[in-house]
Amino acid sequence: MKATDRILQRWRIAKAAKWIPKGARVLDVGCADGALFRQLRHRLAPGGIGIDHDLAQRTEAYGAVLYPGIFPADLPPAAGIFDAITMLAVLEHVPTDAQPALANACREHLAPGGRLIISVPSALVDPILDALKAVRIIDGMELEEHYGFEVGSTPAIFEPAGFRLLLRRRFQLGLNNLFVFEKPWH
Repeated sequence: MKATDRILQRWRIAKAAKWIPKGARVLDVGCADGALFRQLRHRLAPGGIGIDHDLAQRTEAYGAVLYPGIFPADLPPAAGIFDAITMLAVLEHVPTDAQPALANACREHLAPGGRLIISVPSALVDPILDALKAVRIIDGMELEEHYGFEVGSTPAIFEPAGFRLLLRRRFQLGLNNLFVFEKPWH
């Protein structure tokens, strides 16, 4: 991962952090090397879990356990319930037919009143990232998996699973989108 990749990653985490309650137990889907837990380690509860298909093995880092695999299929059965679930730069990699199961799994693993925090790049990002990758400014993590995800469809994926949209906001010069959903108490 190049410095520019890290800067963009830290920016996404900082935007998400504002919506993660202090002391929250977090599930980070697409956790990479545990950057979210590293960046927020002083404000998160221990016992968080990260899952990423690029991890080679289970590892412990920054008060969290990181597992190789894909959510929800490879989440350990005893993972439990979380106060917040994050998916930063992940949804655009999830095939359309897997999205309903993803939304339902988020509902099952999120505490009532818990937050689901998602970042999704705008459609203009792919050509920009392709150019930056071509000149070796970024590594462009898994760009080949992007399939033209429509940002505006994000609420339609999670609202049928019972989530309530709290926020939709653009950031990173309008090239990224932050969605915050809440699981109702009832």
